[in-house]
Amino acid sequence: QVQLLESGGGSVQTGGSLRLSCAVSGYATFGRCMAWFRQALGKEREEVATIFSNGYTRYADSVKGRFAISRDNAKNTLYLEMNSLKPEDTAMYYCAADRVIGGYCRGPSGSFYWGQGTQVTVSS
Repeated sequence: QVQLLESGGGSVQTGGSLRLSCAVSGYATFGRCMAWFRQALGKEREEVATIFSNGYTRYADSVKGRFAISRDNAKNTLYLEMNSLKPEDTAMYYCAADRVIGGYCRGPSGSFYWGQGTQVTVSS
């Protein structure tokens, strides 16, 4: 059974930093596309950062230069380093893993395994 467990969320002030982790079990992260999504209250879920099987990364324009996605395949863990946080970064953050080896993290939500989410709150 595949399980994704996020941690590291919390409350910080504007300009602060957080590091999210996503521990994966029942699924080998090597060769897989993985991503972080977020959903703020009353808004649609959006892709924040993606790391492809070849290590290439992609970021939403709103987080470029502030967030960094990485993974440790040996630990089967995905990370999101978040710096210079802003109130608009407040959201539930979800870890996602493409179900298909070599996939590109595209497609509907059913294309992914999902974690339960971790809350990030940034106060001004």
